[in-house]
Amino acid sequence: MLKNILATIVGFIVAAVTVYIFETLLGHNLYPLPETIDPNNMESIKANMHLIPIGAKVFVVIAHFIGIITGMTIAGIISKTSIIPSYIVGGLMVIATITTIVMLPKELWFSLSDGILAISAFFFGKSLASRFIYGSLV
Repeated sequence: MLKNILATIVGFIVAAVTVYIFETLLGHNLYPLPETIDPNNMESIKANMHLIPIGAKVFVVIAHFIGIITGMTIAGIISKTSIIPSYIVGGLMVIATITTIVMLPKELWFSLSDGILAISAFFFGKSLASRFIYGSLV
């Protein structure tokens, strides 16, 4: 039980750090935000979404996709006995992705691709995590 709790916590942290690395460190360095946008102010981001480079938006989609897969896989590796920690990590990350889609006004292509890839990442992450679960038939 304690191992599954640890797997869930570590898996979620790994997922969040992965999203941060891809979205902020890579995406914002390759496609910097315009000077008029304060990345720490949600209202500034909402008002200036049209100024954010497309490359930065693509990195957000990639970050969510890879973050979900990585977090779920790590949770499965740590747990070894239950897929539930992976489901929790993936579910929380999909909810976070959907919340981001709803909170910020984005183009249709971005919202659709982010949502569809987040859900796809959940199933792909489930498949990868199940490889590390003893007795799993999935």
